[in-house]
Amino acid sequence: MAFASEDIRSYRLMEAWRENKNIDFNFYDAHDLYVSRDTSSRETIKRNLWERMKNAKQFVLLGSASAKRKGGDGYSFLAYEIEAMVKLDLPVVVANLNGDRMVDRNFIPKSLLDVDYYTMSVSFQPAIIKYALDDYAVAYGRSPNTGCYQYKPSVYEQLGL
Repeated sequence: MAFASEDIRSYRLMEAWRENKNIDFNFYDAHDLYVSRDTSSRETIKRNLWERMKNAKQFVLLGSASAKRKGGDGYSFLAYEIEAMVKLDLPVVVANLNGDRMVDRNFIPKSLLDVDYYTMSVSFQPAIIKYALDDYAVAYGRSPNTGCYQYKPSVYEQLGL
């Protein structure tokens, strides 16, 4: 999981989806590993973020204007996470917090757009995020694709969305 601090409420909603027995949704949160304290130095926090991300197989980026701004500012921890995603060549599902099913370049950090990084944009709904984690993320390593992608409307229809 990666998100701008302004989007913490959406992250908390994802945790609620995970805990809800009526919603088929789960994710492993690398934030539970290598926990940093608020008093930790920036370098310690970055080192812990790197250790967390080395253990990740995929990422969900909560797509928002804040994520675009912070993810591309070159200073924030989100910017560091985006840089690490690219270095580690991890699949990135961009969950658009406004519910948009299309690629929204206003929500994707410039640092991903500049390198034409292969991402999959989906709406912020548990069924399509789960689908992307099971489909796109698994096939990511075998794909020659670059740039931003989105699913066809038929995929959403198949999921009942």
